[in-house]
Amino acid sequence: MRVLIATAVPAERDAVARAFTTAPAGAFDVLAVGVGPAAAAAGTATALARADVPYDLVVSAGIGGGFAPDAPVGSLVVADAITVADLGAESPDSPGGFLPVTELGFGAVTHGPPLSLVRDVAAATGAATGTVLTVSTVTGTAARAEALRARHPGALAEAMEGFGVAEAAAAHGLPVLEIRAVSNPVGPRDRAAWRIGDALAALTDAFGKFPPVLESWTQHDD
Repeated sequence: MRVLIATAVPAERDAVARAFTTAPAGAFDVLAVGVGPAAAAAGTATALARADVPYDLVVSAGIGGGFAPDAPVGSLVVADAITVADLGAESPDSPGGFLPVTELGFGAVTHGPPLSLVRDVAAATGAATGTVLTVSTVTGTAARAEALRARHPGALAEAMEGFGVAEAAAAHGLPVLEIRAVSNPVGPRDRAAWRIGDALAALTDAFGKFPPVLESWTQHDD
């Protein structure tokens, strides 16, 4: 099985790659594709299109914010739904004042990873499972954090690339997974509370447990 793992920045790429120092050559390609859903979609789609040998799975990976108290700093989240949180239109007559783009008659707002793979990766890594939100603007206030959680009760984390990676994977007919290590709480920006180093270490540890899970998983399970 060949796996493409897309991160936003080189620090995340290097943290993931450290887990695969003994993996067979070509089994895991780890790329930093850029920050935000557009860069993530473009970079992932380009890598998939240029691959000499097709990939079997695409993974969006990196650090992100966790919704307290369910996803504390230092924990891992595996997405059972990859949802774009702010693609739509403001609408004062709608719940939360927002209409997702699907209710406008366009596109998609959620991609569903293979549930058996989500289950097995979570069991192997000790991760929680829930919705990971993709945002174009990182949450910086308690009010927005509460609004997002009210609109997406199953949300455990937010990041900026998952939905873009998932869109690229879907365009190529490939399954997608998203794994996030929580570096900070979703809400007011308190840099003193961030634990980026710890989150990157958790990412390395998680992907170190990834290969045995893939050995026993096939797409037919889902």
